[in-house]
Amino acid sequence: MMFLPSITRKPCVVLTALLLRSTSVRAFSARSNVVVVDVISPGNGPAVTKANRYSSMVTLYIEDAVAETKTPSGWSTRKEDGAAMDEPFAFQPGKNLIEGWSEGVLRMKEGERAWLHVPAAKGYGASPMGEKGGAFYIPANSDLLFDIEILGKE
Repeated sequence: MMFLPSITRKPCVVLTALLLRSTSVRAFSARSNVVVVDVISPGNGPAVTKANRYSSMVTLYIEDAVAETKTPSGWSTRKEDGAAMDEPFAFQPGKNLIEGWSEGVLRMKEGERAWLHVPAAKGYGASPMGEKGGAFYIPANSDLLFDIEILGKE
């Protein structure tokens, strides 16, 4: 096997490190309409597929990649994040979900927890969701950030 001289490889390592920084990931996601899956803890189960329904724990944030902030939307299935009690959310990829959610979870495995960075175009787009001052509110054209853990098949 042939290797490039080390002087040639170093810039690639630096570039890779820069691309992997979470702020770069968030900004890339928002600018390019690409859903980014940022693994918090890997899963050891099978890959998520469109053929099954899954149980998950989820907290939704509004993401501002430029300011590097996340604001709670008011929607969570976790007691620690404001829900009345822990109550898993059931879903099936591709059915009654925003495009970005389906696209992101299809790159996950059962047991995995990850941040899904969903650009507005693959979220709710120009449509606001909920009501200001209500239980939850997502302004129009908001980039979304889901903290999601796939518990397993239903």
